Amino acid sequence: MILILKLGLALAVPAAATAAVCVGDPALTPSTALAAVADPAHPMHVAVWEVRVPRVVLALLAGAALGVSGLLLQDVLRNPIAGPELLGVSSGAAVVTATIVVLGLGVPVAALPYAALAGALTAGALVLLAIGRTRSPDHVALVGAAVSAACGGLVVAVVGLGTQGNVVVLFRYLLGSLAARGWDHVGAVAPWLVVAMALAVLLRRRVEALTLGDEVAVGLGVPVLPTRVAAVAVAAVLAAAVASVCGPIAFVALLAPHLARRLVGTVSTRRVFWVVPPVGGVLLLLADLVSRTLLYPVEVPVGVATTLVGVPALVLVLRGRAPVTAGSR
Repeated sequence: MILILKLGLALAVPAAATAAVCVGDPALTPSTALAAVADPAHPMHVAVWEVRVPRVVLALLAGAALGVSGLLLQDVLRNPIAGPELLGVSSGAAVVTATIVVLGLGVPVAALPYAALAGALTAGALVLLAIGRTRSPDHVALVGAAVSAACGGLVVAVVGLGTQGNVVVLFRYLLGSLAARGWDHVGAVAPWLVVAMALAVLLRRRVEALTLGDEVAVGLGVPVLPTRVAAVAVAAVLAAAVASVCGPIAFVALLAPHLARRLVGTVSTRRVFWVVPPVGGVLLLLADLVSRTLLYPVEVPVGVATTLVGVPALVLVLRGRAPVTAGSR
């Protein structure tokens, strides 16, 4: 069953990527798109290789990163609705990056993840301090929503200091967007995601022990507090890197782990871990495809598409209707 699932996901990723590259104005066949990529003299080379392909690659990377971020937070906090957007991490990163862009501080694209990480960790620390020891989903949701709303207000205020042209910045850093992204943006976040993903792989066994309870984890020789802090930090890095170039894309981090658990049929962190990245990547890629074609030629920010799906899913999780959730064994 797991082998069939892996094969299905292995086919789903290139199929979704091909569809995203081919759909647009003009629409292309897969063979035409491949020819445009391979031949720099092809009339569609720039449109495909410099515009469509990096957007697809960024969507896959960002979706995978957000999915793993959500998985780590849900499992390490034993809370089925924990995620970077509900812990204020994404919004905190958005405040810093929007400030840099609107005020024209001259920070290079490659340095944006550093600044975004500082904002993400600050907002996340405020939420964790506010919720204290409780892991009540309702409490976490309320506190996280409050911090996220405050950060959203700060983004609006910052954008208001700019010019009318900063409306685009508002969409980018308040709703999340993959529009006008190129290879520079992919190169800015790729190193962060590679390192953070590698750390997540190393932590996955310890994180799974924490889902059994702190006492059981201690009995298994797992250092509880260092593991929890490390997992939250890695999740924050993943979310901050994405937010630094895409803005706070909501609910992918919440949905991807739950979808992966349903596909795998277990809450085992080790088994779900390898399924979450492709699920998150395809989820964000399909959401982006819908956002840019639904009201064409007007492009809807991808965060709107993910929110429209994510809010009902969040309600179902809070009502206890999720089929498989972290911390329930």
